[in-house]
Amino acid sequence: MPSTMQRRLQITVEGKQYEVLVEELPTGDGDRLYSTAPMRAAAVVSAPAPAAPPPPAASAGPAAATDRTAPLGGVIVSIAVKEGAKVNQGDLVAEIEAMKMKTGVHAHRGGTVSGIAVKVGDAVEAGQRLMTIS
Repeated sequence: MPSTMQRRLQITVEGKQYEVLVEELPTGDGDRLYSTAPMRAAAVVSAPAPAAPPPPAASAGPAAATDRTAPLGGVIVSIAVKEGAKVNQGDLVAEIEAMKMKTGVHAHRGGTVSGIAVKVGDAVEAGQRLMTIS
């Protein structure tokens, strides 16, 4: 009996990605059959592949003394202030999630939020500017 060959493939069904193991079956004359017609195949479906994280938000260069930067890399899950808001040093201004743990980001100085550089869902890197407090 001719040997069969297994291949690991990734397929997307209704927006969800799955990893499958597909066994190619010979046609009997030494060739492999590739067709869209139904044929015998064994497939083992594993859990969906995790979604890729969103790309980091663009950074506008080095941070100024008035900029509140990300203390660690992660994803912005909330922004607790709006542009124009008055904040005191230590006030919660945002939350970052990294490795399923949320970290509060607090104002490094008192003042007025004069610009917000990120939005909820943005991936950020440590040291990236989140907002300006002047």
